[in-house]
Amino acid sequence: MASNGNENCNANDSVWRFKGNGATSIAAAATLRKLIFGMFKNCNFNNGKTILPSITHTFKTCPEAEEAVAAAVRSGMANSYAPSPGIFKARRAVADYLNGELPKKLKAEDVYITGGCNQAIEIVIDSLAGNPVANILLPRPGYPHYDARAVYSCIEIRKYDLLPQKDWEIDLDDLEAAADENTVAMVLINPNNPCGNVYSYDHLNKVAEMARKLGIVVISDEVYKQVVYGDRPFIPMGIFASVAPVITLGSISKGWVVPGWRIGWMAMNDPNRILKSTGVIQAIEDCLDITPQPSLILQEALPDILEKTPKEFFDKKIKAMRYSVELSCERLKDIPCLLCLKKPESCSYLWVKLDTSMLVDIKNDFEFCMKLVSEESVLLIPGVALGADGWVRISIGTDGSVLDEIFDRLKTFYDRHAISKEPNQLNGRIAMIRKRKIIFLKP
Repeated sequence: MASNGNENCNANDSVWRFKGNGATSIAAAATLRKLIFGMFKNCNFNNGKTILPSITHTFKTCPEAEEAVAAAVRSGMANSYAPSPGIFKARRAVADYLNGELPKKLKAEDVYITGGCNQAIEIVIDSLAGNPVANILLPRPGYPHYDARAVYSCIEIRKYDLLPQKDWEIDLDDLEAAADENTVAMVLINPNNPCGNVYSYDHLNKVAEMARKLGIVVISDEVYKQVVYGDRPFIPMGIFASVAPVITLGSISKGWVVPGWRIGWMAMNDPNRILKSTGVIQAIEDCLDITPQPSLILQEALPDILEKTPKEFFDKKIKAMRYSVELSCERLKDIPCLLCLKKPESCSYLWVKLDTSMLVDIKNDFEFCMKLVSEESVLLIPGVALGADGWVRISIGTDGSVLDEIFDRLKTFYDRHAISKEPNQLNGRIAMIRKRKIIFLKP
């Protein structure tokens, strides 16, 4: 008898042969986006406090970038589909922007335009996933979108450590020990998120030599190259491409303070054509054919954004970040459970060590951050989400008044949860009295 269409479906009926892909849940669990929006749910929206840091940036992009986008819209040239690798003038503009001190200059054909740096990460990792037993070396701590995409692409993740006692340099012995014959690539984040360090020329040269020894490609994430405010200059990894091939990833999101614009790139620093001969270039181009194209409006605007932004814009932003770092480190002195081992030289974060022994009913960095956002509506990233237990990332890319409010709330939270110091102070006074009495009784 035919159904009349009015019968209710039952989720438990055995007739249904489809189900969701569990791999997406496993991969998404590693992302910051999943964590952050999960933490939003833990906010107390009835406490009258705005969530800090705000999802809208205090720092604004430059008028030249805004006008470039508006001009692209008005031109009528951005109302069609673009070639999968990106339009030629955008690729050429990125090549010119990156060339700088590179001994082997990039051509437009060496650059591929992507929907931000995250899409570049996805395309590169997918393109290296041909070996079913491949593994990739990721930094600890590091940016978790690499972990998420490697999981989704079924590439084994192996971690190498960064050394806090050596300005967060890569532990090259650890890197080598983590690799084997199935290792295909290592990820280098420079300037470094979350640690805020900038790698020296000599250290990057050693990294390139190690990559050559291991026979792997270096994926160099340089998205923060325009946010360097320390004394050490930024050195592009592409300088060492004659030693080992380098795929440089970048975008305008951080330098121009426009993460929502989603326009980035991949650049093949490969003077020896190793990426070509091994089929990686072909895999990248094929992957671009099956992924969404970045906005043509932003591609049209990209040359003017890169070429017409005045130096003063970056100088002003760097000055503001230096002020934010000094203010934040000064305010941290009032919060003893958080220790910044080294002032950052780049990026817009403080990477601080958390001492939970000073706190009541808080066992780890995740609990610290979850209780903080619940009680004070301050959203920090727990170190465990970035691969390092016992650390916390504080976003400081905002103006002084907002930073003061963040640290005021952190201080309030610390005072509420701090272990009482009165017994220690009392013991100290007793010890002092005893010491004085002993001294007094000596002949």
